[in-house]
Amino acid sequence: MTLIGNSFYFDWELSLMEWLQSNLSSAVLSVLSFFSFFGEELFLVLVLGFLYWSWDKEKGRAVGINIALACILNPMVKNVFLRRRPYMESERVALLREIAGGDPNNLSLQGYSFPSGHSTNAAALFGALAFNLKARIFAVLAVICPLLVAVSRVAVGAHFPTDVLVGLLLGYAIVLLCAFLQRKIHSHAVLSAVLLVITVPGFFYCRSGDYYTGMGILFGLLAAIPVEKKYVRFENTRCPVRMILRLVIGAALFFGLNTLLKLPFSTAFLDGGTFAALLVRCARYAVLIFLLFAVYPIAFRYTAKIGAGKEPQPRQ
Repeated sequence: MTLIGNSFYFDWELSLMEWLQSNLSSAVLSVLSFFSFFGEELFLVLVLGFLYWSWDKEKGRAVGINIALACILNPMVKNVFLRRRPYMESERVALLREIAGGDPNNLSLQGYSFPSGHSTNAAALFGALAFNLKARIFAVLAVICPLLVAVSRVAVGAHFPTDVLVGLLLGYAIVLLCAFLQRKIHSHAVLSAVLLVITVPGFFYCRSGDYYTGMGILFGLLAAIPVEKKYVRFENTRCPVRMILRLVIGAALFFGLNTLLKLPFSTAFLDGGTFAALLVRCARYAVLIFLLFAVYPIAFRYTAKIGAGKEPQPRQ
């Protein structure tokens, strides 16, 4: 299924983007392009994996809910406005960052433009870290890093300025929503029901893959949390060797399993944008997240002796 999208923008947005691309050096644009990484899948996996597998799994679950909601609510808004990306609209704007994951003009794969998913993800991630970890450095990062992501997305031609502004606001709003839900709801079953009431309506109108990725993440996370609590009950660690080992293996499993779960299907089917393909995408991410959050930690008991004696002891 081919998605067409809508065209709407302010002329000043194209003028600003054209000015940035014409006046910033290639070195500056390359540096700005790097900051887009803070809102991408690999970065989210690495940060969440480190927090959940090693540092504090309770806070990891909370941050994971924030990330899942960001990955869902952003495309739910996108699929209302259906805005095409700026490099699709005008020759005045070039796409200066390589797109990994298919044809950059395929809206089913890349998602719509308004609001910016990278900006929403970055604001939700760093905002959630600041709220849950209660350290001043994270409060500072919760402002600086999403802002850098937003500027980078405009500079490389991937988003209009209004995309990133609304994306940031949506990300911070998600942090406030999750904080409210955490305070008011202490039952996992009730929380799961509330989150599904908020997010499931997207199945009736969303036709871009990013929504189904987010729903898969949420389904996998909600299923994994009670299973881990009841059957696995792994312990976090401060041993640097085990922390690195857990993160490296977990990241490798994420990409390896993601590839493995695609093998039964053709590339043409997966990229086709049909409802069946979108449901497969959702199921793939649900299985992937469940395995990483509920099953992979079982292996931690077999690595408990690695780095023994090097774990920092709590202060007396």
